[in-house]
Order: sequence, then C-alpha cells, then structure tokens
Amino acid sequence: MHSAIFDAFDLGIMASSQHLSIPSPGIANIQDSDAPPVSSEIEKSSSSEPEMNSGTDSKSPVENPSNIEFPLGTSSRRSISSIQSKASAGNSTKEVTFGDLLSKPVQYGSLGAESEVLSSSQKEVNEEDARLIYIDDPGKTNERFEFAGNSIRTSKYSIFTFLPRNLYEQFHRVAYIYFLVIAVLNQLPQLAVFGRGASILPLAIVLLVTAIKDAYEDYRRHRSDRVENNRSASVLVNGQFQQKRWKHIQVGEIIKIHANETIPCDMVLLSTSDPTGVAYVQTINLDGESNLKTRYAKQETLSKITGKEKFSGLIKCEKPNRNIYGFHANMEIDGKRLSLGPSNIILRGCELKNTAWTHGVAVYAGRETKAMLNSSGAPSKRSRLETRMNYEIITLSLFLVALCTVVSVCAGVWLRRHRNELDDIVFYRKQDYSGNEMGDYNYYSWGMEIFLTFLMAVIVFQIMIPISLYISMELVRVGQAYFMVHDTQMYDEASDSRFQCRALNINEDLGQIKYVFSDKTGTLTENKMEFQRASIWGVDYCGGKTASEDQKDGYSVQVDGNTLRPKRRVKVDPELLRLSRSRKDAREYNHVHDFFLALAACNTVVPLVVGTSDPHVKSVDYQGESPDEQALVYAAAAYGFMLIERTSGYIVIDVQGDRQRFNVLGLHEFDSDRKRMSVIVGCPDKTVKVFVKGADTSMFSVMDGSLNVGVIRATESHLHTYSSLGLRTLVVGMKELSTAEFEQWHSSFEAASTALIGRAALLQKVASNVENKLCILGASGIEDKLQQGVPEAIESLRTAGIKIWVLTGDKQETAISIGYSSKLLTGQMTQIIINSNSRESCRKSLVDAMAMCEKLVTVSGTNNNTGGTSGAGSALIALIIDGTSLVYILDSELEEMLFQLASRCSVVLCCRVAPLQKAGIVALVKKRTADMTLAIGDGANDVSMIQTADVGVGISGQEGRQAVMASDFAMGQFRFLVPLLLVHGHWNYQRMGYMILYNFYRNAVFVLILFWYVLFACFTLTTAITEWSSVLYSVIYTSVPTIVVGILDKDLSRRTLLKCPQLYGAGHRQECYNKKLFWLTMIDTLWQSSAAFFIPLGAYWGSTIDGSSLGDLWTLVAVILVNLHLAMDVIRWNWISHAAIWGSIIATFVCVIVIDALPILPGYWAIFHVAKTWLFWLCLLAIVVTALIPRFVIKVLYQYYTPCDIQIAREAEKFRSQGEFEAVEIEMNQILDPPRR
Repeated sequence: MHSAIFDAFDLGIMASSQHLSIPSPGIANIQDSDAPPVSSEIEKSSSSEPEMNSGTDSKSPVENPSNIEFPLGTSSRRSISSIQSKASAGNSTKEVTFGDLLSKPVQYGSLGAESEVLSSSQKEVNEEDARLIYIDDPGKTNERFEFAGNSIRTSKYSIFTFLPRNLYEQFHRVAYIYFLVIAVLNQLPQLAVFGRGASILPLAIVLLVTAIKDAYEDYRRHRSDRVENNRSASVLVNGQFQQKRWKHIQVGEIIKIHANETIPCDMVLLSTSDPTGVAYVQTINLDGESNLKTRYAKQETLSKITGKEKFSGLIKCEKPNRNIYGFHANMEIDGKRLSLGPSNIILRGCELKNTAWTHGVAVYAGRETKAMLNSSGAPSKRSRLETRMNYEIITLSLFLVALCTVVSVCAGVWLRRHRNELDDIVFYRKQDYSGNEMGDYNYYSWGMEIFLTFLMAVIVFQIMIPISLYISMELVRVGQAYFMVHDTQMYDEASDSRFQCRALNINEDLGQIKYVFSDKTGTLTENKMEFQRASIWGVDYCGGKTASEDQKDGYSVQVDGNTLRPKRRVKVDPELLRLSRSRKDAREYNHVHDFFLALAACNTVVPLVVGTSDPHVKSVDYQGESPDEQALVYAAAAYGFMLIERTSGYIVIDVQGDRQRFNVLGLHEFDSDRKRMSVIVGCPDKTVKVFVKGADTSMFSVMDGSLNVGVIRATESHLHTYSSLGLRTLVVGMKELSTAEFEQWHSSFEAASTALIGRAALLQKVASNVENKLCILGASGIEDKLQQGVPEAIESLRTAGIKIWVLTGDKQETAISIGYSSKLLTGQMTQIIINSNSRESCRKSLVDAMAMCEKLVTVSGTNNNTGGTSGAGSALIALIIDGTSLVYILDSELEEMLFQLASRCSVVLCCRVAPLQKAGIVALVKKRTADMTLAIGDGANDVSMIQTADVGVGISGQEGRQAVMASDFAMGQFRFLVPLLLVHGHWNYQRMGYMILYNFYRNAVFVLILFWYVLFACFTLTTAITEWSSVLYSVIYTSVPTIVVGILDKDLSRRTLLKCPQLYGAGHRQECYNKKLFWLTMIDTLWQSSAAFFIPLGAYWGSTIDGSSLGDLWTLVAVILVNLHLAMDVIRWNWISHAAIWGSIIATFVCVIVIDALPILPGYWAIFHVAKTWLFWLCLLAIVVTALIPRFVIKVLYQYYTPCDIQIAREAEKFRSQGEFEAVEIEMNQILDPPRR
C-alpha cells in the first residue's frame, strides 16, 4: 500500500451563490520507511491481478472549466498532494529482506503477515533515528554528523591493500594453506628436500595468475569509478548555479538537473519545469524498467528557488537503507510540516525525461544512496561437482598420509636394523669427522628421524593434492562461459540480448538439473498483453473480427492541426465499435461509455506523443509500469476513448472526438490485500465517480449484490470462459459518490494521508470503505501469448527426465489453459486438484490424493506388465494446487506429505502463489532430495525463488532486471533453456567431471613413481627426478592439455544432444564423476605407475647409469603416459587439441634438456647420457604399451558389451550417415531417481 500526503488543498469561504473549486488530490503508493528493504514480496506487475501503480497524483489546484461543485463549510486553506511508489506494503505473505533470509529461518507461509506489515508502519521518524538535512546549508547539515560524500567506490582494492587483501581472499581455499605449509616446511634445513625457491614456485604461480586476473578486474572498476565521480552537475552556490563534480556534491545542497541528465545522488524534489510540480524519470539504470515513472515536488516549494533569497527548510528523513521503493520523511518549511514519500524522491542513476529541469536537495550521497546500497556482485555459489570433489580430496589426503606413514615406518625399521652401521655407511654417514672431535652429522634421535622422515615425505609427495586443479577449473569455466555467451542459438534478436553468465563457478551444475521451477507470466509467456474480449453489462464481445475499412488505421483524433493515433493497433469487435459510437440506444451506450471510460481513467499510464515519418501524424505511446494497464488503455483508445494528457491533477480523454477533462480527486493504489485499484474523478457533468478494477476474487465481494444479479452471473460465466481460454481477466465496476459520501471519504483520506503513524493501514482502510456497493460494468480478457518455442522446449526437457513445476500468481483456470497450450499438461494426464481453506481440509485432500496416486501407479504398472502400454511403469499425473492451500501446508507437518505426493507426479502446477511461497516450494524439494534444482523467472517476485534454487536463471523480459540481477545466468527466452541444459550443461558436466578425475590420475602417477623409488633408496626421501621437474610437472608440463580438452572437447554433437534429450540423463546418473570411476582411476593409476617405474628399473638394473638419468627417463615417461592417456579419451580432435597434447610432450623434452644443460643444477648432462642409447627409447615404448594396453582393452570390452547411452549415440554419429541416423531409434536407459536425503 502506498501513502498519500495532503499538502495544498485550497478551500475558500464561498458566498452562498458560489461553489467550491476542488483541486485534484491524488493518492499514490505508500511504503513506509520502516518496511524491510528490497522486499522479496514485491508483487509482479503482470500477475493475473495486475499491479496498477500510481503515476498521477494531485499536486496543485488546477484551473478547470468543469469544476466539481460542492458547498463545503470550512474556512481552512489547504491543498492536497500525494506520493507514489511501486511496491505495496501489506502483502498477503510475509515480507523478508535479503538480510533476513540469512539471519533467521524464513517462514514461507502467509499467516500473520498482515499484522507484521501493519506493525512495521507504526514507527515514526524520530530525532534519534533520523538524519537532519538543512536545505541549501550543507555546512550545518554536516556539522553534527559528517554524512558520506558523493564519491563512490566499487573497486575492492587500493595500491596499498591489494597485496594483503588479495592474498587473504585467496587463502580462503584450504588447499592453498596446505601448499603454503608445505613450502614453509621445505624452508627448514632439516626438511629441505627441494630447493627453497623451487618449493614455492607452484603456489606462487597459482597465486600470481589469480592476482593478475583480480587486479585487471579491479583496474576496470577503478576506471569506471573515475569516470562516474568526475561527471558534473549544476549546484546552487551563493544563490547561483555552478558546475560541480559529482564527487564534491554534499548532502543538503540544491542541485539542478536538466532533461536527459542522470541524477547524481538521491534527492528530494523541490520544483520542476512543470507548473504542477510533476517530473518524469526513467529508472532503467536502477531496476531495468524502461517505462517512465512520475515524481512530484511539493506545492510549498515550487516557487522557493528564485536565487534572490536563500531557501531555508529542514528535512527529517530515515537513515539510508536499500529499499528503492520506499522513503519516509518530513519537511518543515515556513512553519508547516509536510510529509514526504517515495514519489517525492528521485534516486541516483535515474534519468530525467520529458521534463525540462528539476531542482532537488541531496539527502543521500555516495555510498549511502539506495543504488549503491543495492549494488552487489553476482551471487556466490559452489557447484555440486566441486563439493563432491572434496570427498575425493580427503581420500587422497588420507592416501598421502598412508604413503608417508609407510615411508616413515619403513625408515624407522631400516634405521633400527642398521643402527650399528650408521656411523660410516655410504650415503648415510652418521659420524662427522670434519672437526677435531667426532660428532653426529645431521642426525637426530631415532624417533625424531621417523617424524622428520614423515614430514619430508609429505613435502615430496605434496602434488598428490593437485594445486593446479583449482586454477585449471577456473580457466576451463571461463572458456566454457565464453562459448555459452557467444552461442548464436541463445541470442535473442527481439531484445538484442546475449546469454549472460553471471556465476562462473557452477557451469557444470547445468548438466545435472532434475527440477525446473518456472514462473509463467513473462517466462513462459511474452508478457506483451493484447486485449481480446470484453464482457460489458452481461454481453460477451469476442473481438478478433475484421473491422470496417474506415477503421483500418485505427482510431485517431485531431489536436492542433496534427493527427494523434495510438502507437499500437488493437483488433476491435464491429458490434462493440458500433455501440461505442452510436448514442441511439442510450442504455447500451451508457454501459459501453462507462466501461471504456473506466479503462481509460483507472490507471497510471502516461501518454507520450512521439513523431512519425509523416510530420502531420503523431503517435501516442502509452507508458506504464504494468503491461496489462497499457493493453487496456490501448483498447479504450481503439474504441474511441483515447487518453490524451495526464498531469498531476487531471486527465484529458477524447471521447469520440469530444475532449473531456476529468479531475483526479484521488487514486487508491493496487495492493495484494485488496487486489484492486480505484480512482475518484470529477466528471465534466459535475458528478464524482469511483472507478474500480481488480481481480474477480476481490471485486465480486464489493459489488452491490441486490442490483443486476443477472449481469453479475453472466459476467462470472464469461470470466470462466476467458480463463479457460488462457486469458488474463479483470473485473470493472463503478459507483457515483454523493456529496456526503465524498466529504466522508475526503476527510478520512486527508487524515490517513497526513498520519505519521500507521499511515499504510489507515489508507488501506479508507480505500476499502469507498470501494463497496459497486455497480458492475463488465470484465476484460487479455491474452498473454506463449513465447516462441515454449511447448517444444517443455517437451524436450520432460523427455530429458527433468521435472517441471510452474509457479504462478494467475487464476487456476488460466494456468491450466496455459499448461495445455504449452504441452505441460496433456490429455493423457490425470489431474489432482487441491483447493483447501483449512489445515484439516488440506490434510484430507493430501491423503486422498496420495491414495489416488498409488492406485493410478499400480494400475499403470499392471498395464505395462501386461503389454497394455509402454513406459517406465509410472502414471502420468499432474498436481494442481493453489496458494491458499500452501499457506497451511508450508512450514507445517504437511510439507512431507506434499513432497511425497509431488514426487510421484509428472507435473506440478501451483496457482495464486505469493513470491515467498515460490521460494518455499523450491526449499521443500531441496531439503528432501539431493537432486539439483533450477528456478527461472523474469520479475521481482521471482527473486526469492531464483536465489533459493541451486541454479537461478533470469529472463531479460518486460518487467525490469531484478530477476537478472539476482540470477546466476540470464537469457532472453525460455526456449534457450534447452540448449543451455541439454547441450552446454551436458558438455560442461562431462568435461569437468573428466578433468577432475584426470587431474587426480595425472598427479597420482607421478607421486607413485616417487614412492616406488623411495622404497629402493633406503627410505631416505632422495629423489632421482630433479626438483625442478617435480615442481613443473603439474604446473607446466601437463596443465595445458587438460585445460584445452576441458574447454573444447565434445562427446556428442549439438544435433544429437537436441535430437535425443534422454542423453541428458547421464548427468542425473552421475556417469561422468562418481566414486566407482574414482577408484577405477586409482587402480589404473597404480598399474601405470608400476609399469613406468619397474620397467626402467629392471632394464637398467646393474648398469652404471646414474640416478639423475633414470629420473629424466621417469619424468619423460610420466608426461608421455598421461598425455597419451588423455589422447585416448579425446572425442573431437582439432588443431588446438593436437598442439596442446603433442606440444606438451615436446615442451617437456625441451625443458628437461635445458635443465640438464645448466651446470649449476644437479643432474648435469644426464639426459644426454641416457638418451643416446637404444635402451632408453625401447623403455619408453615398452612402458607406454604395457601401461596403456590394459586400459585400452577394458574400454573396448566395456563399450562393446555394456555400452552406455552416450557411447551408443557416439557410434551412431560415427558410423551412420545422417539420413540413416535420422531413422535410428535409440533405446535409452531408464532415468532413476537418486536417493532422498
């Protein structure tokens, strides 16, 4: 609900022969300052009861030739003003902030919400909690507390803080701390296995690469901040406006903004170029919405800024908060105390449109502006694959400890057995004869030697935990994101928007999605409303017929020699068009007149006149925050009721060529409790009427049931028909106010609007009092067409084994109709519908539904076993449940019953659900299953759902960018979900799963070669492989091929993956990464390392070859082995893959030669000694064949006898021509549900 504040309602003492000219008080939205910021309960503007946000409020008396005449006996001189906001307080579900979601358990039901919301509006801006702004006196304003300057900083680091802070952030990874400890231990003389520089190099490289990436990103933020802070604005200084950089603007200063300029800070409007104090702003930089919004200046401040005398006044406002839709403040000026609200403030980042200039006073600056308080990066999530990888990391850590324990224990045994020989034994001389007296040479006690050996073993075997894996995963994800962003099949031409990857660390999760939770309006549908049908006074006008020839260009009016024509064409019903023009049948004409007059007047749409190619023809573009309102206004214009002008106090409507002016006396905003909006207008015939429109559930309860019973029943029948056709419905009603009724409303309205405590609740009560005993006018049916490709997309996703739940605020009939047209529901499905209004009835409905479900599954299974049907043995069941039932089910013991029922259903359709209930349904599944969830939506009311799911996808639609800004991925159309999941998701999961296992294998092979050598070197931890080769092995020698294959390899083509959606089941079955694969990989690693070590050992046993030469052989063997292993698994070869794999082998040879050619390093010239013999090359060949033949044979046998779906499809691609492949039917494995949590 939204506040309305009276400020300048002039009531003069009139002579008895005179009548009072009542200006146009308006009311707009109120959201109290104490309402939680950035509420997740903001209702979507295109729900089935569309939000009708205020855009016109009275600000000043307006000269009106058709004044409303009421003799009022009062001598007070006052004026009325109002404010507007977008969000409504008093939602039917509990409001929580993003912070609340983290600090306390979220209640997803909606009971008790009203009391919470109303209590939040009982607070008052007091001295302790308020900030005081002295207008045009920044010195005094900042005297008590120095408020934030207007300089902003989005960068994370400075020159001095970059190094410590970046290192601090990087060492949040436990693996980095592990390698740091290893490097530190290696610096100790007793444990110095490697050179001190060599031991630090791997960690230093990883840290350096990440630091360079972070530094570049932060440099771009610094550059952006400089540009922003150095922009200039006109600031009032000593009575004159002077240019001032944004960063120097202070709270309390008066700023002048010209048309098309950006607002530099949050400022309260003082005056505008419009005499009524109205200004139009575009908030696209703030919330992504391109429609214009109206803001207002107070009447008392319109003429204050003249430059001749100093402006003085005091604003007492709330402390800075993130709520961009709420503002609560008071202004004291000339002894008056005025209330300020959301429509009196314009926020940083907005642009001034259709207004020559505005004056405002800065109230929040810099980091305290609402835009900056809401600025946050992409959400941080960890992929499921990376989480599971931690278990394998722990296993490898335990394996490392086991290896080190074996070595240390064996070393202890060896020392005990040779304790009498230690003084002079070769390579282990205990006695030091260099001095005059003999002493122990680098020898400690037996126990300490065992402990030191253990620590040295940890240093030698450190790469068992692959440090390069983390940086490799980041680089691979960047590469995958690049190809997703540049995928032309996910580019939306209509909105000129590419796919956006906002969270790089969960790319592979896209290949394991089991549940998709989707909004309907704007996600499955276009959210571009078209007026289709109207029910007026019980008569259904179906529309869609061809209009007469004279209407082929639509309705138009002549204004100042120019022709004004609505920008959008609307199909008209010929009979209804005739009635709207003909006044012969006065009764029918009056009904049609009032109906379309209500559509044209009861809204917040702003008409903008734009030019066309014809200089004498102008186009009227209706700007509104709700697509529904725009469609209704365009429909009214098509039938000859054309909205021409809207100001803060009146509207002008051309009624069949007759321009009529209506004073807007008040406007009660739409809110989720009332589910309707109303406008009180003074008509040219000196009457006052209330026009109301809203949802049928709320409208029929306020109709006068004693009048026109037949019309009401006929309208209800038509509404059912419209809903069945998938149309969005609204009911329209009106009543004429008598003098007494108007006075009563007016006094209550004034009292509520000026109240500082409980203003929201009072205004809601005033609205409910005037919206009663209405006369029904009719109903409208608006079509929201499905997006292109939605039915095909849903069918593909369901074939892939993904369960789709649609969560919508629409009526049940509308949602079911859309379900059929989108192929979500089919004629073969059995529908289970739960509409209950108490907990006990919900319990009974769930029990009955479970029984029916079990029966259907049993019958279906019997039919399958007897050959009656084909399938997996599960019945096709659709569960349809409404939001009222969810109130009693969520956060109660009935949750488990609902989950058990829903898990047996193919489709779940939730109707009339509130935003937080959407999040509750997602949480219901996440808490009870290990399956991956994805939520997709396009509006602010989808934010909670998107952030609750494992993967959140935002649609760049008609409702702003709130969903996009809260999402992990963003795209333009729902159908792009198919290539995103079935193609990129599958590829990403397959690549990442293989890359992780390969990294484990690659490092373990090298560690085990070192381990085998230690067993033959008296457990002394000396290594034949040079320290530099050990360090460079995982960082340089073998890292590039892994990254290239992780980015470019494709197990199947896009065409195959799209043609056979069942292939997506590989992610559900975790075929690419699981414990079985891990242990098979480790067994293969054990075999390959044994072959790599023992073959050269046997070949050179008894020879004079030195250890360094054997070390070079083992280094080269390990690199060749792991690269050939990788080459065996590459599916799609390209020149980059060839260059990476074979180039890596060549680069290793070069590096080994260079290292051995340096006299300062151990092993000088070793490679040249060993490589000149034929035995060296024979060993290389023997090792490769011996190590890889078992793997090759097992792969062939496994793929031949027990192939998986991926392998079958790959063979079909390889050996069949395209024409044959088209006709091949591949029977896929059944997708089984993973175990419940």
